[in-house]
Amino acid sequence: MTFRVLVVDAAHAMDVAIEREVLGPEFRVDVVATQDPAEVDDATWASADAVLSWLMPIRAREVAKLRRCRVVVKYGVGVDIIDLEAAGRAGIAACNVPDYGTGEVADHAIAMMLSLRRGLPSFQDILSADPVAGWRWSAGPLMKRLATDRLGIVGLGRIGSAVARRALAFGMDVAWHDPHVDASCPLPGRRVHDLGDLLETSDIVSLHCPLTDETRGLFGREALARIKPGAILVNTARGAVADLDAVHEALRAGRLGGAAIDVFPQEPPDPSSPLVEAFRMQPSWAAGRIILSPHAAFYSPQSWREMREKAAATARDLLTKGWLRNCVNQAQLEASGLRPPAKPD
Repeated sequence: MTFRVLVVDAAHAMDVAIEREVLGPEFRVDVVATQDPAEVDDATWASADAVLSWLMPIRAREVAKLRRCRVVVKYGVGVDIIDLEAAGRAGIAACNVPDYGTGEVADHAIAMMLSLRRGLPSFQDILSADPVAGWRWSAGPLMKRLATDRLGIVGLGRIGSAVARRALAFGMDVAWHDPHVDASCPLPGRRVHDLGDLLETSDIVSLHCPLTDETRGLFGREALARIKPGAILVNTARGAVADLDAVHEALRAGRLGGAAIDVFPQEPPDPSSPLVEAFRMQPSWAAGRIILSPHAAFYSPQSWREMREKAAATARDLLTKGWLRNCVNQAQLEASGLRPPAKPD
């Protein structure tokens, strides 16, 4: 039997060589290089046994066209592009790849903190402009001994925990807020039950929460009004968790000391966005205080391959062995009368 796997929005991996290598000869892999579901014809949807998606939304309309499909896999962690309820009602497992690139994202978040605390953006700008006049060791506006900082982590999953352990190694005081974590097992740092208390007492706030209805826009004007004056905000989680206009306003007003942003609500971001424009133009209040990176925290050649291997293996194992891993709509599947076994450890 030949299974058909549809890879949609595959602009980043058009050769799908890694996917074909993992899936093997039992699978035919078809590619559609678009983020618009309307550009995929009904017959293509109907013939797929599995769908692997980068960023293309798989909503109720697309689910209704999946006549044979048993699993939709999202490359990466965030699954807000998938209608979990509709997929579950249709008996389709929705899965993600949460266990790749953990070290890369944690390293990136720590690197952003270190870069601002050690003044690296300022040094690069002033020395590239004039290596003599720019020879000023105190030019970084946020320079401070890292071990005197309290790091507040929002979301203590795999990545948040990895960030906490790294920060502890730097001598930082680590606190965290996550209402969904069972703290009965040993965890790095100290739990803070109220988010407002965490914001008011943290010198650096690092976001590592998923994008949900609860967290969308969580870091807007209200949260930033409570943040400790002069604190640094780091976001390597999901772009829509933070309101970038509110971040810009808090920076300009001096409420925020700095911001390091890797993820954006729209990617690439609108160049006319006030925060992006401030990063590009470097007015005096922004100089040395903003770091932007192009949703790169997850990336290394190793993590890129790992993500694609695990996404393909998730589809392969369900279709050939009935094993289910990293399912995010288990409750909806069970409500439909389906209970596929978990992949053995």
